[in-house]
Amino acid sequence: MTTSTGIWKQRIGYGVADTACNLVWQMITLYLMFFYTDVMGLPPATVGIMFLVTRVVDGVTDVLMGILIDNTNTKWGKSRPYFLWGAIPFGLIAMATFYVPDVGPTGRLIWAYVTYMGLSLMYTVVNIPLASILPSLTSDATERTMLATTRMVFSFIGATIISSVAMPMIDQLGGGDKAHGYFVTMSIWAVVATLLFLFTFKNVEERVEIKQDKIGLLTAFKALKDNTPWKVFALNIVVMWGAVFFQGGALVYYITYNLGKPELVGVIAGIGAFVPMIGTLSTPFFAKRMKKINVFMIASAVVLAGTAMMLLVGASTPGLIAGAIVMGLGMGLRTSIYFSMQADPIDYGEWKSGVNAAGLLSAVNGFIGKVSFAIAGAAAGYLLQSGGYVPDHQQSASALKAIELCYFIIPMGLIVLSMIIMKTMYKLDYIFPQIRAELDARNAQKESQTVPPANVGSEPAAA
Repeated sequence: MTTSTGIWKQRIGYGVADTACNLVWQMITLYLMFFYTDVMGLPPATVGIMFLVTRVVDGVTDVLMGILIDNTNTKWGKSRPYFLWGAIPFGLIAMATFYVPDVGPTGRLIWAYVTYMGLSLMYTVVNIPLASILPSLTSDATERTMLATTRMVFSFIGATIISSVAMPMIDQLGGGDKAHGYFVTMSIWAVVATLLFLFTFKNVEERVEIKQDKIGLLTAFKALKDNTPWKVFALNIVVMWGAVFFQGGALVYYITYNLGKPELVGVIAGIGAFVPMIGTLSTPFFAKRMKKINVFMIASAVVLAGTAMMLLVGASTPGLIAGAIVMGLGMGLRTSIYFSMQADPIDYGEWKSGVNAAGLLSAVNGFIGKVSFAIAGAAAGYLLQSGGYVPDHQQSASALKAIELCYFIIPMGLIVLSMIIMKTMYKLDYIFPQIRAELDARNAQKESQTVPPANVGSEPAAA
């Protein structure tokens, strides 16, 4: 029997891996495009193209990583070993990504491509297992929500640290040299991230054994093809995270140029990273009292309201802070329930096809998220360049309008679209309890050496 201490050991071990991810991911989301344009001196449109190309390449590695996890069998489990194997390479390439070599414009562009692709690859190695391991940690829906909530709390800790202290660290450690400041700052947090991944490896345990033969690529993709709830979830990934990436990438630009208040960057970014923890902590309360899809809808509406507040208050500092707080509360609740929901289509796929493709499904989800990031980055780069953006100068009216589109208008439209998709198309919540019960019965049959049928008969009717 698992003790309370053991449960929390696993929850914290699982959660700190997302702290590690966010120490690097938040640097990428908030500062990488700004670093490339204003520190490394690359044209915005060129950076946007690089984001897009990198994500296309990244998609291949994501799928291969998923198949690799599904076919991994070690004494540590299927997903867990990759926290050990990927920790140090991930930290090293993160440092290199924020280094500016003295090799001229073309050389810097090549360096940016190589290091960013390398970082994307290593992020895949450590992040895909973070999603694929969840069904193996527990089969209990309530505990999955607790694990997802713990993960989100720790992810927001990582994001808050970077949002609040990264820019002051860059200024202080750089001593007037922004390039040096970025490199030293990223090096410090990369070391911390590496240690946290090693801590995760030591403290999580794959307790739900998935018994199946090795599966091939075609078999795994067939399992996805018949997984309707996952298709809806995947579509939502594009629009939901697209809104996040547009806004995150434009934050520094909007606060610096549109408002002329660069001192507020750390404040707004810090709120956006810390306040979501409060929303995240409320997730178990809401999830026990209503279906996950309804929690998602409420959270999305709160995010939309906070974003609208920030748009309407203009340059008012108190208004911006109030809007950021509202948006952060909704963001925390929405992200936490999103990660809890992510495990459910995995169970549906296993129930429907007899194949557990947790690795591939998590990998494809990760790839879709990265494609969303790439599209947002490419579109933002195009909008900035077409608007006449000039780094470190007073911006034209058209450039300021392009920044506003990226920070407010496009994200708000994508939030509304996300709500429409999930409300009208995602029905898994209504049939999931029966699916989970039938899966548990099927697994019990396996334990008793009884061969179960490949498919359960008819699909439960949605409420």
